[in-house]
Amino acid sequence: MAGHSKWANIRHRKGAQDKKRGKIFTKIIKEITISARLGGGEISSNPRLRKAVFNAKSNNLPSDKIQRAIKKGTGELEGVLYEEVTYEGYGPGGVAIMMDIITDNKNRSVAEIRHILSKYSGNLGENGSVSWMFDKRGLIILASASNDEDIVYEAIIDAGAEDFQLSEDIYLISTGKDNLMEVRDYLEDLGYDVKSAEIDMVPKATQKCNDKESDLNLKLLDALEDNEDVNKLYTNFEPN
Repeated sequence: MAGHSKWANIRHRKGAQDKKRGKIFTKIIKEITISARLGGGEISSNPRLRKAVFNAKSNNLPSDKIQRAIKKGTGELEGVLYEEVTYEGYGPGGVAIMMDIITDNKNRSVAEIRHILSKYSGNLGENGSVSWMFDKRGLIILASASNDEDIVYEAIIDAGAEDFQLSEDIYLISTGKDNLMEVRDYLEDLGYDVKSAEIDMVPKATQKCNDKESDLNLKLLDALEDNEDVNKLYTNFEPN
């Protein structure tokens, strides 16, 4: 998990900064809305909505905003009609990038994504051009606090997780894509502080770059994540 963990750690810290600026709320609300539209408003029977609501609560999104987003998704309240689309592309040095987009205007979104990529020496690719480089896995971020690493290891193995790594003040836990929430529930029931639980696209191999390319990739990925239509961002980039 080395390269994956390094990038996941950067994303986690970026997410914390976004939360302070309120940007993360917009993306969470979009995810709740489209999850409810596609799978219904019942959390118990809609796994995607359940994950979205859990992450909303983990980020302290008020309950009334969560309920409003669900009702907009189910059509009980009037709201924007969002669509999903995935874009694939390359950053400097041949770094692979996948972007899950939630938007109310695909033409605007693709123009903005293309502009950002071009600005930092990247380019948009065809569908399927980089997706083969990734595997779909579950990713849980757990606050480390003062937990003993051996005790955490036993807990995540008992929970059914596959791998974990301590990265500064968080544990990055890898699960199968189908038992993500089962592992999350198990760890939460044990009293662990689960920061997020989501489906991730994990690179089969990471891509290293020279210093100039690495700097450009960090700026590129930061700019993409700042775009409100980019719901999830995946890359095989391994920061220096």
